[in-house]
Amino acid sequence: MERRVVITGVGLVTPLGIGVDETWTALCAGKSGIGEITRFDASTYATKIAAEVKNFHPEDFLQKKDAKRMQPFLAYAIAATRMAVEDSGLVIDDSNENRVGIITGCGLGGLNLIEETSVIVRKKGPKRISPFFIPMIIGNMAPGMISIYFGAKGPNSSVATACAAGTHAVGDAYNTIVRGAADAMITGGVESVISPCCIGGFNAMKALSTRNDEPHKASRPFDRDRDGFVVGEGSGILVLEALEGALERGAHIYAEIIGYGMSGDGYHMAAPAPNGEGAIRCMRAALANASISHKKIDYINAHGTSTPLNDLYETMAIKEVFKDDALKVAVSSTKSMTGHLLGGSGGVEAVFTAKSIHENIAPPTINLDNPSDECNLDYVPHIARKMNIDYAMTNSFGFGGTNATLILKKYS
Repeated sequence: MERRVVITGVGLVTPLGIGVDETWTALCAGKSGIGEITRFDASTYATKIAAEVKNFHPEDFLQKKDAKRMQPFLAYAIAATRMAVEDSGLVIDDSNENRVGIITGCGLGGLNLIEETSVIVRKKGPKRISPFFIPMIIGNMAPGMISIYFGAKGPNSSVATACAAGTHAVGDAYNTIVRGAADAMITGGVESVISPCCIGGFNAMKALSTRNDEPHKASRPFDRDRDGFVVGEGSGILVLEALEGALERGAHIYAEIIGYGMSGDGYHMAAPAPNGEGAIRCMRAALANASISHKKIDYINAHGTSTPLNDLYETMAIKEVFKDDALKVAVSSTKSMTGHLLGGSGGVEAVFTAKSIHENIAPPTINLDNPSDECNLDYVPHIARKMNIDYAMTNSFGFGGTNATLILKKYS
């Protein structure tokens, strides 16, 4: 019999708060975590806003020597992991360390440090490069440092599939347990690249919102006045366990993961495939893997970036997959509040989806004042909705045409 996989712990560091309770409360209240950029002088940039993590103190989660030198994305990942592991009650020791693994997703890693170091090299020469430069910029240092901090020595990997990375990581971790290669996995996504090159690069692509005078209204998925996404940062980490192990130790269970789908567009390096063709195949693959009909799905946490093509094509894909039931399913984009955490978004949104099932609440899509004519699904506008959620889907789609979908259900 195939092993069942459940979520027993969650941790969050987001623009809405430090910790699951603070973030979830703000999310359900429809608060925005977007404001003016403070990480660098953005006065000459077309986009001057972002969703920054606030009031985060690395020393609360890291050893003092690491807190001073560690890149933000690594600090966020360790902090969210500490929350998730403590929440799960999982004890990692000599008896199980080889059966607890880590897979996390990250899109751009230590881009901030790359930018800073390139300036140092030009001004002062190569001898001034820190010996920590290389270890601190690579994305796989997130699962590496988590392993060092928490002693998990099972399967260890990092996923770098742009904005789908976090969801791919959770799906890969799920499969790792299903096939018996581990009994528990620490997984999710992380990103922190609110930097000159990141904002400038996305501006060059015309991908970001320039609603600088109203930051809290800038991320507006499915709205006719959407003008691009808002870069966010943070981390979402989950502890996954084989059901039998979770039951044996009396663990609290948020939800069960039952399906994972992947697809590739084979179309364009940045634009999604027309009509959401790749997303359609991805959602259908996840449903097939879960062995359920689309009719079971009560809620979808959409990719919903607030860009013209993504929102349109994801809507078209949902309509094609769900057919006559498309208008019956609740769909929301939590990016309207958190901004787009790039490689970290899938981990954060997997936590949100698990919480939605556990709490029977669909978070809202804020700023949906005038839905686009083509975007006419039930996007849970403005106000969180108390509703029964037995089955939920979460989507992530990344540059290069890489797509990921997870399906979660209420544990019973």
